[in-house]
Amino acid sequence: MKKYLVIGNPIEHSLSPKLHNYWFEKNNIDASYSKRKINQSEIQGIISEIKDNKLSGINVTVPFKRDIISFLDVLSEESRITESVNTVYIKDKKIVGHNTDIKGFELSLKKTRFHLKDKSIFILGAGGVVPSIIYALKKLGVSKITISNRTKQKAENLKENFSNINIVDWGDQPEFDMIINATSLGLSKEDDMGLNFKNINKEKLFYDVIYNPKETNFLKTGKSLGCKVSNGKMMFIYQAFEAFRLWHKVKPEINEELENFLDL
Repeated sequence: MKKYLVIGNPIEHSLSPKLHNYWFEKNNIDASYSKRKINQSEIQGIISEIKDNKLSGINVTVPFKRDIISFLDVLSEESRITESVNTVYIKDKKIVGHNTDIKGFELSLKKTRFHLKDKSIFILGAGGVVPSIIYALKKLGVSKITISNRTKQKAENLKENFSNINIVDWGDQPEFDMIINATSLGLSKEDDMGLNFKNINKEKLFYDVIYNPKETNFLKTGKSLGCKVSNGKMMFIYQAFEAFRLWHKVKPEINEELENFLDL
């Protein structure tokens, strides 16, 4: 039996095992998928498990998407540009890092039917999945991307790979067509971003990469303003779809039964 794993810290909220094990059963694949909370010092040991064939592949979530890179042999172009890896596997006896978050985000936007071309995007946060989101947005032809992060220097660091993004102080609010919450603010019901959205028209899209809980305070705010809202459910499913396809050469089905099973 092949074994797969998602690593991160925190990891309790991850539904990746539930999703991948569901697809294993549906596609008659003899494999198991679990989650493991680790510290940075344990990354090398995880890679050794892959080299020793104890693990066939792993997914990587916050805060290790960049930290894992130094332990890999090969990076996909997407991982190299974004400096972010969320999927690891062996190919030709080499440990390969890939980024399926980009495709996951891109495909999830199609579900919203919100046209991104020439739009202004405001992103809250600068870590984790943000480089992947910027990469995807550029592919989709947006006109302007503005980033705000509580630690401003972390946002400024993104300019090393994406020179034409704009950075504003936390609390400042530029004009935007779509706003994306890519912070962990929202995992708790008490979380408040401290932003004022009162003068926003209804043509905006509020997008939260958080999928559990399914409706954060951020999305509730967007909905109360009459704006279109979307959580990270489909991004989560589609990035997993891409990893599954990469590992098993199978395209798992995404349908209403799956969404109901995940209860997202």
